Amino acid sequence: MRPEIKAFFHKPTWTMTYVIADPATKRAAVIDPALDYDPASGRTGTQAVDEVIAWLRAQQLTLDWILETHAHADHLSGAQRLKRALGGKLAIGEGIRSVQRTFVEVFGLQGEVAADGSQFDHLFRDGEGFKVGGIEARVLHTPGHTDDSLTYVIGDAAFVGDTMFMPDGGTARCDFPGGDARKLYRSIQRILALPAETRLFMCHDYQPGGRELRYESTIAAQRAENGYLKGDASEEQFVTMRLARDATLGMPTLILPAIQVNIRAGHLPAKGGNGIAYLKIPLDHVGKPLGGGK
Repeated sequence: MRPEIKAFFHKPTWTMTYVIADPATKRAAVIDPALDYDPASGRTGTQAVDEVIAWLRAQQLTLDWILETHAHADHLSGAQRLKRALGGKLAIGEGIRSVQRTFVEVFGLQGEVAADGSQFDHLFRDGEGFKVGGIEARVLHTPGHTDDSLTYVIGDAAFVGDTMFMPDGGTARCDFPGGDARKLYRSIQRILALPAETRLFMCHDYQPGGRELRYESTIAAQRAENGYLKGDASEEQFVTMRLARDATLGMPTLILPAIQVNIRAGHLPAKGGNGIAYLKIPLDHVGKPLGGGK
């Protein structure tokens, strides 16, 4: 079955949010909603997610699912704003527990954030089925970028998260905690084993070379044009290319605020006695050393 898909582009973080709808039942899911965040001021905003809410209302769609492909490191989740406005179950992969354990330790959040996935309404396991209206859907656990990464296969479409980008963008990086280039290669092979006619939708498009926005691909195009995958690249070739590229990358601008919010299922930290909420910045722990003496 072929769902109707509406894409929203969050330019500040190059993120794609998708509304997936069953036209027969008017039931819908939203994948990877984004919250606006200004790192200079620490201000949050809801303009991006409010556009999604307004569109769902205009189309008279009932929201059943809010689906996260993983705990993102490049944008804050707008899931809670969406859930408060329209309801729906908030879900992620059961690998979120591993991600939470890692980052609870990094940020010193013991006693504040439970590392059991309980912040979400549902934790998907590999191969689990569900429905968007009358459209059959299932989940593929596709780790490598992160332990909790999922691909959602809904009807004839697959939403691959950060696992793959458009062919001229390559694939996800693997140098975050829990990342593994070999796992990523094997996850991509699972995606490429889907039927040839499957439509692939990306979580990000960084518009390399300044080209126009693109977010939909095919299995054939990825095999033929993606520099990391074409010519049936072997696992060893892929790992060598991926690790070499990762060694040149800096940390995403929003990784520290984003991870703290996203392992909480999009909840902001609780306010202190002064009425202000705070995020933590771990010093000299994340990313590559800057160099120089102390």
